[in-house]
Amino acid sequence: MSGEAPKYRRILLKLSGEAFAGPKASFGIDPDVVKGLALQVKEVFDLGVQVGVVVGGGNIFRARTDSDKVTERATADYMGMLASVLNALALQEALESFEIHTRVQSAIEMQEVAEPYIRRRAIRHLEKGRVVIFAAGTGNPFFTTDTAAALRAAEIGAEAILKGTTVDGIYDRDPKLDSTAKFLPRLDYREALRLGIKVMDATAISLSMETKIPLIVFDLRKEGNVRRIVLGEAIGSTICSPDS
Repeated sequence: MSGEAPKYRRILLKLSGEAFAGPKASFGIDPDVVKGLALQVKEVFDLGVQVGVVVGGGNIFRARTDSDKVTERATADYMGMLASVLNALALQEALESFEIHTRVQSAIEMQEVAEPYIRRRAIRHLEKGRVVIFAAGTGNPFFTTDTAAALRAAEIGAEAILKGTTVDGIYDRDPKLDSTAKFLPRLDYREALRLGIKVMDATAISLSMETKIPLIVFDLRKEGNVRRIVLGEAIGSTICSPDS
């Protein structure tokens, strides 16, 4: 274990499905990319931090919205939940290749490959030094995996939610479309809701505001960023209470 003192003792890391595909692909699972994700988790695990991970499934299934043949929303959401289990299993395999004990808990029961989500069991796993990967979102359609991350963070008593993205934080406009977009290193929950921040959905921000768990949005592609955040470096953008 490292001698460096982490700022957070227990975190919830949110990984989008797209993170599993890597920068050169929109779909599928890139084993090398997954190894890199696992390594970032290992770096904070080695600090003695308890780590929960919520994964999405957008790299495997995403409902089409650009044609008349759109999958019905509830069905599409369930398909996305099942896709997230594939990502969870891939991450579990990568973590265990680093000899990190890992448990996958699914909000949709599939006992042959994952435990059912049970809050007390998840906390016990964390206390025993296991990484817990939460799959299948909340188990309900019409809720995003962002909301699942905020919910699981509250349930397990996480001290921060870390959301890895492909940009270095939050901007007042999409920096990929507008070069004059202003970087926002820190903002409170109400301001984020007022601005309609796209990087995290409103339900997730509202739940985090109620539970007072800070949301840290950062560039996951930069190696070591998760560790830097856990050690207290000002990486990315933080959504939190005005007095925190």
